[in-house]
Amino acid sequence: MNESPGPVVRAGIVGASGYIGGELCRILLGHPRLELVAPVSRGLAGKRVDGAHPNLRGLTDLTFSAPDDAPRCDVLFLATPHRETMGMVPYWAGRAGCLVDLSADFRLRDPAVYEHYYGAPHAAPELLPEFVTGLPERFRKELTEADRISVPGCMATAAMLALSPLAAAGLIEDRVTVDGRIGSSGSGSGAGPMNLHAERSGAMRVFAPAGHRHEAEVAQLTGLSVSMSATGVEAVRGAQVLCRATLTADIREPELRRVYRDAYAAEPCVRVVAQRRGLYRLPEPKILSGSNFCDVGFALDADHGQVVAVAALDNLVKGAAGNAVQCVNIRQGWPEDLGLGFPGLHPL
Repeated sequence: MNESPGPVVRAGIVGASGYIGGELCRILLGHPRLELVAPVSRGLAGKRVDGAHPNLRGLTDLTFSAPDDAPRCDVLFLATPHRETMGMVPYWAGRAGCLVDLSADFRLRDPAVYEHYYGAPHAAPELLPEFVTGLPERFRKELTEADRISVPGCMATAAMLALSPLAAAGLIEDRVTVDGRIGSSGSGSGAGPMNLHAERSGAMRVFAPAGHRHEAEVAQLTGLSVSMSATGVEAVRGAQVLCRATLTADIREPELRRVYRDAYAAEPCVRVVAQRRGLYRLPEPKILSGSNFCDVGFALDADHGQVVAVAALDNLVKGAAGNAVQCVNIRQGWPEDLGLGFPGLHPL
């Protein structure tokens, strides 16, 4: 574990009983500088945290707090539902110095785009400019002073990290397609009949054949025109994206590899994976479970003048809770990977 001396920062989690909330609990309980003092859950107030998250047995005696009983915190993570979080922010803003939102409510800068993708008017458009996008690889400088942080979606994070080096180098044309695959935990702990084992097992369910919500985030942050689909696969954790783009020039594989390596050489939580042989020669979510890594790679389709950019991550960690903690580490001036050193498991 990374160590860093100094006083701890008091942290709370609103929505601590859900899957992302549980990952935040797990990470914070092992973090040397963030102390979990307020796991908030309206439905489970007064009950033990390790009752909802049995993997935490023996690690904590904390109980969930009701919203009105939560103590003031230095940092507060909002692991709360889309469309609801924007109405909560004024209340929680007075209870913490720094708010980190893991919902979609402050990801998109244009309220009209939000309404198009989420089917409801934005309830607090005046607050949108206050939020910095929680993507350390792109907004590191802004995060050092941010008191309002909006963490991107899991497949959006993967797609942005896969495409950004190519877009920044001017190597691809404007229009790209993104094919996302996601495990069942991406639907949350209250997803309902769609995620019953009898319905999900053995299925590869195309739940968004076109116009997936994350395409707006990817377009906003890459400047590309994005068309995105998404499929639910038979896995609990993990997200993977295949991003197909047309190259603007004749380019060889070593040159593409150099573009990625130059872009991510100094990034502690992004690894370039583009090997010629082996079972894991392209990014694969299976080996990333529990880790805060995003693996990125590519395949060159020279016959069609295209590149397929590939990225994978654990949707609950680098796609949510771990990325949020990485942002807070930056905000506090700590090493970015503090408390985030778990490397994933193999085999799993």
